[in-house]
Amino acid sequence: MKELEGTVSNIIYRNDETGYTVFELAVSGKDQPVTCVGGFSFIAEGECLRINGRDKRHPVYGDQIEVVSYTDIEPSDAGSMERYLASGVIKGVGLKLASRIVAAFGDDTFRVIEEEPEALVDIKGISARLARTIAESFEEKRGIRDLMLFLQKYGISNSLALKIHKEYGSSAKKTILENPYKLAQDIQGVGFKTADALAMNIGIEKDCEHRIRAGILYQLTVAEGAGHTYLPADMLIAAVCGLLDVDEEAAQKALDDLTVEGNVIVKNSGNYDPITMEGQREPGKVYRAPFYYMELGVARMLLDLDSMDQYGGEISEKEFAKMGMGEVQLDDLQKRAVREAYKHGVFILTGGPGTGKTTTIRAMISYFEKKGLTILIAAPTGRAAKRITETTGREALTIHRMLGCQGVPDDPNGGRRGRFTFEKNEDEPLEADAVIIDEMSMVDLPLMHALLKAVCQGTRLILVGDANQLPSVGPGNVLKDILASHRFNAVCLTRIFRQAMESDIIVGAHMINRGEIPKLDNNSKDLFMMERHSTDEIRGVIANLVGGRLARYVGEDVFDVQILTPMKKGELGTINLNSLLQQFLNPPEEGRRQMEYHDVIFREGDKVMQTKNDYHLEWEVRERGFVKSTGTGIYNGDMGRIRQINTFAQHILIEFDDSRFVEYPFSQLDELELAYAVTIHKSQGSEYPAVVLPLLSGPAQLFNRNILYTAVTRAKKCVIIVGSRQTVINMIHNENEQKRYSALTECITQMN
Repeated sequence: MKELEGTVSNIIYRNDETGYTVFELAVSGKDQPVTCVGGFSFIAEGECLRINGRDKRHPVYGDQIEVVSYTDIEPSDAGSMERYLASGVIKGVGLKLASRIVAAFGDDTFRVIEEEPEALVDIKGISARLARTIAESFEEKRGIRDLMLFLQKYGISNSLALKIHKEYGSSAKKTILENPYKLAQDIQGVGFKTADALAMNIGIEKDCEHRIRAGILYQLTVAEGAGHTYLPADMLIAAVCGLLDVDEEAAQKALDDLTVEGNVIVKNSGNYDPITMEGQREPGKVYRAPFYYMELGVARMLLDLDSMDQYGGEISEKEFAKMGMGEVQLDDLQKRAVREAYKHGVFILTGGPGTGKTTTIRAMISYFEKKGLTILIAAPTGRAAKRITETTGREALTIHRMLGCQGVPDDPNGGRRGRFTFEKNEDEPLEADAVIIDEMSMVDLPLMHALLKAVCQGTRLILVGDANQLPSVGPGNVLKDILASHRFNAVCLTRIFRQAMESDIIVGAHMINRGEIPKLDNNSKDLFMMERHSTDEIRGVIANLVGGRLARYVGEDVFDVQILTPMKKGELGTINLNSLLQQFLNPPEEGRRQMEYHDVIFREGDKVMQTKNDYHLEWEVRERGFVKSTGTGIYNGDMGRIRQINTFAQHILIEFDDSRFVEYPFSQLDELELAYAVTIHKSQGSEYPAVVLPLLSGPAQLFNRNILYTAVTRAKKCVIIVGSRQTVINMIHNENEQKRYSALTECITQMN
């Protein structure tokens, strides 16, 4: 590490989005400027900096200083002041005007601008209005510097300090001192724990009202991340008390205050009135307000859609014969499903693999089209949409694309990335007579709410899925809750068709779902068990299988073999397995660029997955070097390959499915993870030619029947379970799924 002081003489490269900057620093006593690289929230030529950094040699651009930290230094002599003003950092001041100002006031220049800006009017070219602009810009710049110095003491980075200043302006420091928890609400990149650490450092009391209220909202947000739409009040209070080390009385008072203000909703809390404090308190369901109204809205809209007596008439056997299904014959349950879908506003089709859901969907489409009805087909993920497109011969979109999802541009004065809006809603509904949604088990409450807002009265809504699959990653338990209400017409297909019976994967999946033990040996053509009893043995088998042996067996590329595991951590979790498989399938090689981000190495050629919905990322579809189409939005679970790493421009080029190319700034690599191995939860809606499933030991909530069933049904041609036979048997016997707190069923039945 070394410390240098100097003036920014030349900015070579600047990425305004990430703050990554390459610049030259003129240092006293050195003939040549020093090239520096690093993340800088605010920098301009002419600025004086004190930097701490380390020597680095770039293979192309030579010797550099990699900046670890830096501090702005206010210029103290006339020459430095002139360079600073001429740099463009102060609005309205250029090279000539800077020279005139410093010539007039010398070393006193900055004091005059700050304390006597009216004196600037005496200088040629400066009006009273420009003088005010110069003074305001100078004050803003000083405010940013002071805020950075203040926050640096508490471990807040300069880039985050700049976001805070953009949000609150000159009142930033005052806001932080009064209520640092406001940062968690308003600033992207600041969570509750960051705000809480800052609060403790500046001396906020642990039982401060702001802290407890923020802690309640944080716990509800964490619960939503785990799939819940609410938490029982007693559970929430206990969690908040444990998190914050406060007593129940203080936590309950904060909860009552949030309820009065409408930030949270407490449902079924007896006859207790939080305003008058009268009545008997009973444990209630505590929601963040948006999720309470979403559940009510979904229930109401579903019932409204289904309120019409008849959408269509009966379908005769003669009409079924003319449906154009070729040699495919529908059984009685499938025919009933087509009839019910035609007759009712809301219809649910469920069933396991091989039971004919896709054939039934095709029959619905065929009949609806013969009746002149327009149809839209969608699924939650790109892979699921692609699969239904291939099996039905009709274009299917992701639900987000069908609804016209668009990222909302970030507010230039501060705001959160990730905000979005849908073009299709109650004012601009979907134009279709029927909307078919596949893989409904993956649809969470917010997405269902957005979908229903865009489906108008008179449009049939057909929901298709496997109720035994894992629930959505997002909050809610939509498909199961709708079925549990018993309010809407539904058909569950149970017969496994002859062709499907030839697949041990499908037969085995149904046995697992019934709690039966399938054959666990090596005699099947597509469902194998390779018993191993140590992590080293299992990792060795996995490396051998994905190295080409399994890919050759199924006739696919090695990158189409997917490792699925119940967990992220541990010897057989995704983190360790991805590191192993990257070294095996895509090792370091001369000319193959790579970069490290938060202890993860990303290398050209790597298989990666998007881990969150990003509505702002722009993609373009390329064919033969030409851009065919463009759009925005890459979603949780989308998979791709790294095609190029550009260390100078600080971005990674990734090719996703359907030839969609996206440039990721280095600052957004936290949205990506290696995907040679992914969790079973992340595999929902996807189908892979071959799946390898390492199972040895783990927590009961992750090693259950539901998890195993979902994993096995992800495979198209081959599943190989590597590990302990007893673990597999224990998973099949373990019916305990992680409970989700959701009340959509209750909302539907109470409204009905």
